[in-house]
Amino acid sequence: MSEGRPIKTLALYTTIYPGVEPFLPDWYRSVREQSDRDVVLWIGLDSLTVEAAIDAMGGDPGATWVPAAPGDTPAQVRQRVFERLVDVVDGVVLVDSDDILHPSRVASARLALRSSDLVGCALRLVNQEGGDLGLVFGLPPGAGPADVLPRNNVFGLSNTAFRSDLLRRCLPIPSDVALVDWYLATRAWLLGARLDFDNVIRMDYRQHGANMARVRPPFGLPQVISDCGRVRHHFQLLLDTLPEGVLADRRAAVEQVARDVEQFYHRVVLQPPRLEQYVQALNELEPAPLWWSTVAYPALQDLWTHEKETQ
Repeated sequence: MSEGRPIKTLALYTTIYPGVEPFLPDWYRSVREQSDRDVVLWIGLDSLTVEAAIDAMGGDPGATWVPAAPGDTPAQVRQRVFERLVDVVDGVVLVDSDDILHPSRVASARLALRSSDLVGCALRLVNQEGGDLGLVFGLPPGAGPADVLPRNNVFGLSNTAFRSDLLRRCLPIPSDVALVDWYLATRAWLLGARLDFDNVIRMDYRQHGANMARVRPPFGLPQVISDCGRVRHHFQLLLDTLPEGVLADRRAAVEQVARDVEQFYHRVVLQPPRLEQYVQALNELEPAPLWWSTVAYPALQDLWTHEKETQ
């Protein structure tokens, strides 16, 4: 899909929302320290004013601000921005406003987008104060992005960059999509986009109570139950909104994973003894840190493909 065209105009995008204010000074500092500063900064505002955001980050970043409309969901906030960005820049670098960019983040994304349509990078997990947790989020050794999608995800809203022509084809984002990053990445994969992943750490990924997707064990029953609900909804929406031009074999792969997740829900999540067994086994295996690997983990498939229900 990509023709190796240079990225002449590049945007850096984030969303600012209530609760992220304590992390904005670190985020803003890391934006100012980029080795490649030839970007336009766009910020979506979810329930905060421009003045409050500038005050929290400790300076005016000179951004294009896009306030949410009353009643907008998080997906609609991003759709509102993306549908404008794809017409004015060649590429978009996505970052979360509670995370920290390494100085090479923008420069490496610009270079990677010359030969790929969607690129990601590794993240170092840090705690709420920014301390290193000793875990790196990235592709397992020897794996490529196509070995992860569609079952799991490595392309988040903090470690991803899109060519605009691909992002345009992945829109619109339905208003009730909760996992916007996975939704967009899977649609890109379904369309045959050229995907790449940089296993060099270029972001610090902050782990705190508001994280929707936690990848650091140990995992508990409530997390697996909650994760399963989100993953089921993800696949239901994905299959209900397939874009034109999807590759037939990849659509079949999505349908198969969706069936696996449904089996997992009925035969594990709704069976408390088996769920306890699954979570214990999952923690013993310590799966690679991929988003949503807690749900229907393939190495434990005997627990949900067995016909006999646990009493």
